[in-house]
Amino acid sequence: MKDLIIIGAGPIGLACGIEAKKNDLDYEIIDKGMLVNSIFNYPVNTTFFSTSEKLEIGGIPFISHNVKPTRTEALEYYRRVCDSWELNLNLYNEVIEILNKKSHFELKTQNGTINSKKVIISTGFYDIPYLLNIPGEELSKVLHYYNESHPYYKMNIAIVGAGNSAVDVALDTYRKGAKSVTMIIREKKIGENIKYWVRPDIVNRIENKEINVFYESEIMEIKEKSIIINTPKETKEIKNDFVLAMTGYQPNYEILEKLGVKILDDEFRTPYYNELTMETNIKGVFLAGVLCGGLKTNKWFIENSREHSEKILSKIIKD
Repeated sequence: MKDLIIIGAGPIGLACGIEAKKNDLDYEIIDKGMLVNSIFNYPVNTTFFSTSEKLEIGGIPFISHNVKPTRTEALEYYRRVCDSWELNLNLYNEVIEILNKKSHFELKTQNGTINSKKVIISTGFYDIPYLLNIPGEELSKVLHYYNESHPYYKMNIAIVGAGNSAVDVALDTYRKGAKSVTMIIREKKIGENIKYWVRPDIVNRIENKEINVFYESEIMEIKEKSIIINTPKETKEIKNDFVLAMTGYQPNYEILEKLGVKILDDEFRTPYYNELTMETNIKGVFLAGVLCGGLKTNKWFIENSREHSEKILSKIIKD
């Protein structure tokens, strides 16, 4: 019987593990993937919004060579945090279901069953992409994650979305030799929250027609060598080799709903939790990190949810 199981080995899950270790609890951090799996899945050349000190956990300094750290630096940093604190990790072991046994929780994982008095769910939102739900989306040329530009050299690329991810992909593939880069955007313009140092770049590329864009448009069908786009003026078919759907991601609601965690009836499907303790309506089950925002995935970040770990462990110790 564990004192605490933490589901999710992202930065906030690790922060919870550090607090558990500080308080001499028998804990374990479980993740269905690798350490900081979401950060690993960022594009290779990603630069964070935040400065390095805002990404620090556990009192371990994050030294970066730049004003804003890179993905590679972050991966190295969180590995160092785990080594420094000797955190108890259980990676590549998906939690399939959590059963409330009243006196404790039984977690069914792909590698067996684990029992725990308390559970923290810190699973983020990066595992389940929003689908386009159109004919042809099942083709192998359609991708919801972007790693690097090399595979798209001399290819006709279509990018769906208007946020930071879509803009970064458009600029990267354009600069690394894609034959054509076309953005398909439902809105009337590029997203308002584009990184301030990137916005002038994408605006200039579009104005110079180096990157094509269809505003107030959407893909209707994806074919092997083309896509059909519905624009305000007409329906067009253009040549296409790859579709990169940067349409965003959503939390894993299934595990919450099966456990009985209340989901608020608001536009963001926000999971219920006590803001002082982060405890849900299920006694002994806590939420931490970006998951707390539901579909509003831009509410919580590493820098403003690090405190969740202290709130949760304070409540667990009092209990």
